[in-house]
Amino acid sequence: MSFRFSERVPKNDSDPVGDILKVAGSPDVISFAGGLPAPELFPIEALKKVTNEVFDESGREALQYSSAIGYPALREQIAQRMNKQGIKATADNIMITTGSQQSIDITAKMFVNPGDTVIVEKPTYLCALDVFRSYGAHIVGVEMDEDGMRMDQLEKAVAANPNTKFIYTIPNFQNPTGRTMSAERREQMIGIANKYDIMVMEDDPYGAIRFAGDDIEPVKFYDNEERVIYLSTFSKILAPGLRLGWIVMNKDLMPKYSVMKQSADVHSDNLTQHIVAKFMAEYNIDEHVNKIRKVYRKRENVMMAAIEKYFPAGVNYSHPQGGLFIWVEVPGDVDTIKLFNTCIKHNVAFVPGEPFYPDKVTPGTFRLNYSNMSEEQIQTGIERLGSAIKETIDQNQTTRVAQH
Repeated sequence: MSFRFSERVPKNDSDPVGDILKVAGSPDVISFAGGLPAPELFPIEALKKVTNEVFDESGREALQYSSAIGYPALREQIAQRMNKQGIKATADNIMITTGSQQSIDITAKMFVNPGDTVIVEKPTYLCALDVFRSYGAHIVGVEMDEDGMRMDQLEKAVAANPNTKFIYTIPNFQNPTGRTMSAERREQMIGIANKYDIMVMEDDPYGAIRFAGDDIEPVKFYDNEERVIYLSTFSKILAPGLRLGWIVMNKDLMPKYSVMKQSADVHSDNLTQHIVAKFMAEYNIDEHVNKIRKVYRKRENVMMAAIEKYFPAGVNYSHPQGGLFIWVEVPGDVDTIKLFNTCIKHNVAFVPGEPFYPDKVTPGTFRLNYSNMSEEQIQTGIERLGSAIKETIDQNQTTRVAQH
């Protein structure tokens, strides 16, 4: 029989990122590909303890259907965290979601009609691009520098696309580049959004994982017209398998979000919400996050030192102050997929830059993750990667000479 798929379903079954991660998952390969938190930092014993307490104290409630917007106690705890970060919010502004990915999906579904423009950083989170494409968005990428999205280019993009529905930004330790948007640009972004009457989707999964430099208030801190929809998650500060995130919004949007959430999955896992609320009531989550920061800082330092030692001259790379990623740019019009295949022969892996671009791809770009490998593996892996980059650059130069 024939299957009559909707326009949202990709025309072919190719999954280049999935294929890359499959190859990178070989036990012989040191993989810097996935955006995986360090599993040895998951608070397993504490979660086991509070899970038993939830079953003993409120098991029937936790196993029952619940409200689409989420468990009130957890929403109240999140509101307290948000206020500490400079975001004025109460539980009435917060909805629990099944991870940040659902937050992105529901928000896009609410606002984007086919042909509407979504403006993003270039490059940006590849799964957000997949969501925006699935709803028929016209995606416009705005160039970045070390201080994040360029505001002069953003205003040009907004002015050229009057049907823009929202700007999507990852201001802290951006995925994939690891860059952080300056405070000045965050304030300028709000000025542009106010001027052109558009929304901002601020995706902040990594903001708590700062291990260098000074904290910068969220974009939403500067939001004087309540047009910023702020997203975050427990994936990077607790455990990704819990699949819990949240949205902070203008409370006038809550009825619409509630309906969209109900149509997606009725509500996020109620038992998990009770467990996380109990964990936050009994343990200091900031102390736990501090442990994560210390480990990631050491691993990032090891990776940066190894990059400086083993990468060829001329290779550029970002200098993150937190988060999980370093962005690398190899000069000389290098084919990143070819480089990836060379790296696999050297038993090391990364994620090529191509899937992170909404339009024209910058060749020779790729993302490295430092959170998931040991310091020894990072040293060995970066040495292998440096050899593979040198080999690929030499092959390119030989090919150019032969062609002349």
